[in-house]
Amino acid sequence: METKVKNTPEKKDNWEYKDRNYYLLKNKMPLTHTIPSKHSSRYPLVWFDKEKGYEREMRYASNHKSIFVDEQKGNVTLAHIVFEKGHLQVPKEKRNLQEFLAKHPHNGIIFTEFDAVVEAEDHFDWLELELAASNMAYEMDIDKAEAILRVEKGSSVNQLSSKELKRDLLIFAKQQPKLFLNLCEDENVELRNFAIKAVEANIITLADDNRVFKWTSNGRKLMTVPFEENPYSAMAAWLKTDEGIEVYKSIQKKLK
Repeated sequence: METKVKNTPEKKDNWEYKDRNYYLLKNKMPLTHTIPSKHSSRYPLVWFDKEKGYEREMRYASNHKSIFVDEQKGNVTLAHIVFEKGHLQVPKEKRNLQEFLAKHPHNGIIFTEFDAVVEAEDHFDWLELELAASNMAYEMDIDKAEAILRVEKGSSVNQLSSKELKRDLLIFAKQQPKLFLNLCEDENVELRNFAIKAVEANIITLADDNRVFKWTSNGRKLMTVPFEENPYSAMAAWLKTDEGIEVYKSIQKKLK
């Protein structure tokens, strides 16, 4: 009886042959930056092979097709992998280096491959965020604009005219849209600004150790700031309590 031999279908090679560009993350652009190209105790270069079920040691050898040590037979020519001014271009002919970089443990942490689609999507998301922030800044009333801008500029906002406030707010929204939108959603940002203005107007006083707020007129204690908490954030939260609301109304009259 003839035994039939079961043919195992060959795996398709889906690798896309193209020139690839890699960049150091966080906009780093040193003159040169070298990443590890062989396994060591200091820089482990291993990749878990799901099909084989174990980790395989990697090594970039320019004279071998494979990036795995267990497949590199004979002489090995080790090569350095150097980013120049934060950039590394690898031509399509160097598939082994491209595969090595794709599996490198520093990929996504120290460096990343340039992806035009992802870059376009990220840029679109940023533009959308910037537009939303700019529109909100343009429509914002002056009191809230001052409160938000004070987070960025501090007490210097007191010297700005209304037009200067709006101008600087629009610049802030354009340059840091995510932070700007987060501040817009912060329900305490205006109350923090209110507390700061009350201190600047000498209506209430914050002790030198940033732990106690008092009435300036008679020294009566209003509240104690919880340990390791920002005093103005604590005051903003306290102004929403039953006792704080009465104090808020009193300060509001004095500020007018």
